[in-house]
Amino acid sequence: MTLISLFLLLLTTGCGNKTLSTRLAFDKVLPEKYNSPDGMTLGDDNCIYLSMNTVNNTNYPGRILRITEDDQIEEVIDLLPHPETGMASPMGLVFGPDGNLYVSDNQSFVTDGPGMSRLLRVVMEKGEALRCEVVAEGFNIANGITLRDNSIYLAETDLKAGTPHKSGVYRLELSELNPDNPVRVSGLGDPHLITVLETKNEALAVGANGIAFNSKGDLFVCNFGDAEVYKMKVDDQGVVTSKELFARGGGMESVDGLQIDKEDMLWIADFIGNAVIKIMPGGRINIVAKNSPSDGKNGELDAPSECIRRGDKVYVSNIDLTFGPNTNDDIHTMSIIELK
Repeated sequence: MTLISLFLLLLTTGCGNKTLSTRLAFDKVLPEKYNSPDGMTLGDDNCIYLSMNTVNNTNYPGRILRITEDDQIEEVIDLLPHPETGMASPMGLVFGPDGNLYVSDNQSFVTDGPGMSRLLRVVMEKGEALRCEVVAEGFNIANGITLRDNSIYLAETDLKAGTPHKSGVYRLELSELNPDNPVRVSGLGDPHLITVLETKNEALAVGANGIAFNSKGDLFVCNFGDAEVYKMKVDDQGVVTSKELFARGGGMESVDGLQIDKEDMLWIADFIGNAVIKIMPGGRINIVAKNSPSDGKNGELDAPSECIRRGDKVYVSNIDLTFGPNTNDDIHTMSIIELK
């Protein structure tokens, strides 16, 4: 192998990356009522808003928490339960230009019924949650969520459309979201569905997951089961004008939640690989932190589902589901990576 070939191999695979150590967030294990942390977003107040899914103990309601600048945990709101399951199951969340918080409610965690998942809106005023309302429904697995130009982009992890496994992205304009008449999506052929992904890994048939825009307006979507990240251009009418494979390999075993920081670096939780991944704007893959399956009590990663950067810290939600190589335990944690 020539030196040039070796260099290209290292560049492609991310080999030789030095992983950073993780520590326990908040210097404590989370209480049982906070048993399945998941999606995160940064508010204008520089607080991290966190979806507290309770799939690992449904005796507690799905709710939104807030992590303050000094790493204190505050409860924001208990979300509106589904009338049939009696549960809300929050995952991705994002603030809109109206100041309200939009939350994907993944009902597939609590029911096998198709079309049960929802898009929720938490009406906010001066940092306080006034109410929660349903603005869209009919999703199978409502997952990652992002926003640009007054439109919500929501990752549908399973379109339930045969093999190979198909998933996609819905685009809903804020102006059409009315709690008195929620939008109803219907899968393939629905005008809100702007793109479809196929997952070829039949052993890990989990599709579109993390989703985010960079500062240039490029849309990035994670295909969980194939450990691929796609880059798309979307015009003002919501039409996908280009779609290309942006990143694959480099030690990634899956690509779950996705956030993009102010430097346009992609931060991805690798649930299957029990790792946190950083992808540079040019596509280079770096394994930032990784450890063997763990209960996380000492700050280790424990089946991470989302990570987000705030300043020189990366906060990691350890959802700790029993899936793939991970087995759920009764220790509930979030991890912090110190970039310094």
